[in-house]
Amino acid sequence: MTQAAFPALRLRRPRRHGWSRAMFAENVLTPADLIWPLFIAHGDEVEPIASLPGVSRWPLARIAERAKEARDAGIPCLALFPNTPRDKRSDDGREALNPDNLMCRAIRTIKDAVPDIGLLTDVALDPYTSHGHDGLVDAEGHVLNDPTKDVLVGQALVQAEAGSDIIAPSDMMDGRIGAIRGALEGGGHVDVQIMAYAAKYASAFYGPFRDAVDTRGLLKGDKKGYQMNPANAEEALREVAMDLAEGADSVMVKPGLPYLDIVRLVKQRFEVPVFAYQVSGEYAMIEHAVAAGAADRDAMVLETLMAFKRAGASGVLTYHALHAARLLGA
Repeated sequence: MTQAAFPALRLRRPRRHGWSRAMFAENVLTPADLIWPLFIAHGDEVEPIASLPGVSRWPLARIAERAKEARDAGIPCLALFPNTPRDKRSDDGREALNPDNLMCRAIRTIKDAVPDIGLLTDVALDPYTSHGHDGLVDAEGHVLNDPTKDVLVGQALVQAEAGSDIIAPSDMMDGRIGAIRGALEGGGHVDVQIMAYAAKYASAFYGPFRDAVDTRGLLKGDKKGYQMNPANAEEALREVAMDLAEGADSVMVKPGLPYLDIVRLVKQRFEVPVFAYQVSGEYAMIEHAVAAGAADRDAMVLETLMAFKRAGASGVLTYHALHAARLLGA
């Protein structure tokens, strides 16, 4: 690469004016880049989540309001997570297969009110199991891959039938993408997408999420036997390759900011839509920094989201989605 030398070349020239900075920007962030995760409450009240300041669980009677807010702000898609009542959780997670469970009712409620917004729905058993794991476990507490996969297929089908647009398996069982894709095709849901949580790490950043879906204290052991080791990068590429080969339309890296190198590796290697999840712990760190007077929320939110785009993400799941969309639309 041949370039002029200073002073003929002054890299500060395009930075002087706002119009020029905008014209030379290599990446652009818009509300269409955002997916807003929402938690569904099983009662009638809005339930603030203490470890996620500003985030609440929303009852079915109020969830359509949130969908309308998202649509009006230009957010194209919502990600739904249920807080299943404790009395409906079981060792086998059978409530996940109930076509009238909290998730399916939320899907129908939103689609009836706001049919033009996309819905991405979580497929994993942790909101439904009494032990807090993403799958079925044996007597020793080991998560069983193939029996879990069969249940996940049924869970994906009831969500698709309720109106889900994107099935998002977050369980990290081997082979589940191919099994779900085959079931969707066979069940007539050929247009339902799969966004695979392909590189989901066993991370310390998930704590507030477990409060949101009420699994803190339920989990026996940890999830290191099926979620990825934070030390590994090449393994993430193998996970992504497997999920794409089995029929995933897009893939996800989770968590977000600590794994931007993985986002970049996946995008460069596969040239497919890659999404990142700015998880609950990342959100909480920003909010606590703001509360301590150590950060400006608006600037920090937009800068972190731009970092995802710069790394190669097609979009970001973030609890700041509505706030960011309104900033970007202002």
